[in-house]
Amino acid sequence: MTAPLADLRVVDVSSVVAGPACARYLADFGADVVKVERPDGGDTARALGWGDPRDGVTLWWKLLGRGKRTIALDLKDSDDLAVMLRLCDDADVLVENFRPGTLERLGLGPDVLLARNPRLVITRVTGFGQDGPYASRPGFATIAEAMSGFAAINGEPEGGPLLPPIALTDEVTGLVAAFATMVALHSGVGQVVDVNLLESLFQLMGPLIAAQQMLGYEQPRMGSGIPYSVPRGTYQCADGEWVAVSTSAESVAGRVMALVGVEGDARFASFAGRVEHRDELDDIVRAWIAARSSADVLAAFDAAQAAIAPVMTMSDIGADPHYRARGAIVEVDGVTMQGLVARLSATPGRIRWAGRPLDADGDAIRAGGF
Repeated sequence: MTAPLADLRVVDVSSVVAGPACARYLADFGADVVKVERPDGGDTARALGWGDPRDGVTLWWKLLGRGKRTIALDLKDSDDLAVMLRLCDDADVLVENFRPGTLERLGLGPDVLLARNPRLVITRVTGFGQDGPYASRPGFATIAEAMSGFAAINGEPEGGPLLPPIALTDEVTGLVAAFATMVALHSGVGQVVDVNLLESLFQLMGPLIAAQQMLGYEQPRMGSGIPYSVPRGTYQCADGEWVAVSTSAESVAGRVMALVGVEGDARFASFAGRVEHRDELDDIVRAWIAARSSADVLAAFDAAQAAIAPVMTMSDIGADPHYRARGAIVEVDGVTMQGLVARLSATPGRIRWAGRPLDADGDAIRAGGF
């Protein structure tokens, strides 16, 4: 079956996570992605994090490079630059994440590329965007997490602001960039797509900017809590295991109140009441869960049709039957990784291979382009 993006040609000259993740999503659904890397070591992701014990190449690269062909080009060399230009002439998409102005200095600015290939979509991924007072600053996820409002509200009430322990912003930005690229392609007009780390994560803040600007509300750090629904958080069971509870639907909240024995308490009869008496209700739920084993807690919540889940580690996830049944975990060239981000019933995607060696396809691409 033909993959939905099989007719799409993509040049990926980005590095590390956000830009390459964008191109990886396109490759997953059939796009022919040519990954352009520096000759002196290639993409930074090749040396980032844990190595595959078989060859020492990092697991980050095996994931981010999956489904892509690879060529090593020195874009400051005239011959290699000519190869890059030929690739862009034949491409539908260019993904890059240089600091603003770098592409132009290399002779690959949008004015040059669009004059040669008017239908090209140029997806530019940066820290702060192509313009604005911060445009020239280096783009790192940590900086976006600090400046987007995320770190300020993340953490325990008595503690300091926390950054996420994963590449959250990079991964979110990769999805945003893939979406925006497809929107631009759908327009049928060659153009520049300006995506950045800061605004991608800021989108996840929901109505918090409206609440601050219109109501003067500044969300504090609340641990696992949220300001508009109680109880919501993680709770430890008698056997030391943790569970996560949500009551963001009124019907579910009512069933949880009945389960923990406060069904008739007027303080907890509405969202507003539960929020007003947050500490008292959280103490009741915490004590109820702490007195029971995780198996008993999960069974009781399930019987009450209330929202609960065990807090799962990667070990738990690796053994979980639902993940495997859904194809959310797959083996690609002997490497365990996430499956496709979405399932299409008529034109599914397919992961063709894990990240390949540096310049693995260089000779063929130099000789024949795409």
